[in-house]
Amino acid sequence: MDLRQLEIVRAIAETGSFTAAGARLNVSQSAISRQILLLEDEFHERLFVRLGRRLQITPVGEAMLQLSNRVFDDIHDTIAAISDRQKTLTGEIRLVGGMTVCLYVFPPLLKEFKKNHPHVDVKVATGGVQRLLRRVRTRRADLALLTLPINDPAVITVPVLREELLLVMPAGHPLSKKDSVPVEALVGQPFIVFEAGSNTRRTIDEFFVREQIKPNVVTETENVEIIKSMVASGLGISIVPFQSVERETRGGTLKVARIRGQQLVRETGWVYRADERTPRVVHEMMATFARINAQAEPTSERAS
Repeated sequence: MDLRQLEIVRAIAETGSFTAAGARLNVSQSAISRQILLLEDEFHERLFVRLGRRLQITPVGEAMLQLSNRVFDDIHDTIAAISDRQKTLTGEIRLVGGMTVCLYVFPPLLKEFKKNHPHVDVKVATGGVQRLLRRVRTRRADLALLTLPINDPAVITVPVLREELLLVMPAGHPLSKKDSVPVEALVGQPFIVFEAGSNTRRTIDEFFVREQIKPNVVTETENVEIIKSMVASGLGISIVPFQSVERETRGGTLKVARIRGQQLVRETGWVYRADERTPRVVHEMMATFARINAQAEPTSERAS
């Protein structure tokens, strides 16, 4: 048994198939199968069994998976501890966030971070909240910036950003002439909204329920750029964070308004594992965000 075999066991358990595990590790499926057969010959037990189209880990396979997690966690922590003792921060940080965060928050953050820590390799991934949270829990991500709340005892959450959600519409829309729009004016309007399951969508849905509005949802998507493009084309209106449409409102292609008598706000926060020791690179990334966010606050008061 060696480290590569332990890595293969973990990849199969996390991806659910030999093929996907091979793709993750950049090896062929036959190589994956061969290493698993070697382990099964060594222990005289099956590690995985196929039930219909589903691959299921056996008790022996689960024991190997737990060993793999312990070994690679120790390796990761040891490397991080060595890096922390160095004057110059090196290594890598795996950063994840939702689509809006990756488009509008991460670029200036990473520019500032790389200026101060040029020897750190930053890897970024996006996706749905549950998928990204799973990456953090399984140590495939070091730090996430996600829409709150997150209720998971395995992670720590630190709220850092509050954004107002505003009504957005194309220039020339009948509602675009007002700075605030009454709730009743939204009845019957075609809405382009974030996909179901996100915390931002949950906030919007709670508003609709509270005001007893049955929205006419014409499109759902996780991509805020798609939402903006469809709104600009006149296919509907939406409710989005102000930051995501600030450039278009300045350019005059989109108009925003508050919903009268309402304050729709989403809160975003850092999410990281509740380990005994948090790597220095994680602290440095959060400190960099706090610094640039404090500098930007005076210019963002219009949206709050």
